[in-house]
Amino acid sequence: MATQSKKTAPKSAAKKAAKPVKGALSKKFMDMESKYGAKNYHPLPVVLTKSKGIYVWDVEGKKYFDFLSSYSAVNQGHNHPKIVKALKDQADRLSLTSRAFYNDALCEFEKYIHDYFGYDRVLPMNTGAEGVETALKLARRWGAVKKGIPNNKIKIICCNGNFHGRTVTVITMSNDPSSYENYGPLTPGFIRIPYNDVKALEKALEKHGKEVCAFLVEPIQGEAGIYVPDDGYLKKCYDLCHKHNVLLIADEVQTGIARTGKMLCSMHDGIRPDIVVLGKALGGGVLPVSACLADDDIMLNIKPGEHGSTFGGFPLAARVAVAALKVVKEEKLTQKAEKLGKIFREEIAKIKSPMIVGVRGRGLLNAVLTKPMKNGKTAWDLCIKMMENGLLAKPTHNTIIRFAPPLVITEAELRKAIAIIAKSIKEMEE
Repeated sequence: MATQSKKTAPKSAAKKAAKPVKGALSKKFMDMESKYGAKNYHPLPVVLTKSKGIYVWDVEGKKYFDFLSSYSAVNQGHNHPKIVKALKDQADRLSLTSRAFYNDALCEFEKYIHDYFGYDRVLPMNTGAEGVETALKLARRWGAVKKGIPNNKIKIICCNGNFHGRTVTVITMSNDPSSYENYGPLTPGFIRIPYNDVKALEKALEKHGKEVCAFLVEPIQGEAGIYVPDDGYLKKCYDLCHKHNVLLIADEVQTGIARTGKMLCSMHDGIRPDIVVLGKALGGGVLPVSACLADDDIMLNIKPGEHGSTFGGFPLAARVAVAALKVVKEEKLTQKAEKLGKIFREEIAKIKSPMIVGVRGRGLLNAVLTKPMKNGKTAWDLCIKMMENGLLAKPTHNTIIRFAPPLVITEAELRKAIAIIAKSIKEMEE
């Protein structure tokens, strides 16, 4: 009888005890990160484990639309088979050489990106911030060697609301205290002006132009909440810079590689920046790859031994970047971003809610502007509700939510995602 008791009564109890608590696995991983990781991020409470195309799955198996795309690093979609194949094939052959030697992958990447964008040369790096730092060095070296500015007098103009990365020199340009406060002493040599203000640039150039080597600008300010400048802004800035013999540097780390409906966002204004910084989607979502593009007059002022990176342009990155750029062309992602971005903004504008102030953007880089509800619910609460309903996005500056799905999304998928957004906004009123 004792044996029979072991096989019956405890069996149902054990089965009941084995049923996992909903979200228990997610909580386990979040608690582990909270205990052992730095506290420099505030993620949504979701733990992801798998991805494919425009979708990601959490550790409990729930599926979500990814409407952040790792801040536009996944324009080609998660785990694109052609990009992953390039990664695996090269990893089986040669991953890293450093730049102490030539390799057969880097030169092919250099030629491919030259043909793709039309600049004489490329200087490959890894992260977007490294790309920006490289652009600053290229511009300062050009200012000293070509323009003849005394080394301790060289200045670069940047904009309020900018976000170019997190290095000490780059945060010097920020006017956001959370970026620069208590990291001093900061790097000298920067003049900050209002964004989308041609007159401010003109005034700064008239006052300091002889000592200014470059104007660094985002064609659309991403971290500031997808702040789209007036039509023609970049063209007017470009003309002013050339009038004063100043380089225009376009930070296209987030806006480049088809995200806004053009291969480069600066193309909307019909300009060819003197230096272009690329990153994020250049690595196809599988590796950090960044690059500076410029012509010989700028690029060749840096000589051997004067700038570099152990991993900058390593063979694995070179193969991945070529594959990533090929996918953009072959799948016509530029055209898709242009078409679907218009649909997104038109449909979001139809949503009637006291929480929604407006929508803005270009291509598939968009933002919904919100205000707190009378019931106290905010943009963060809306992101939590969308997460619960199967869509991931993230707020910036408390009231602005970025929406940037992978460019491989179809119109049907986009409309399904918009329905989730609309449903979630409606539920904010409850």
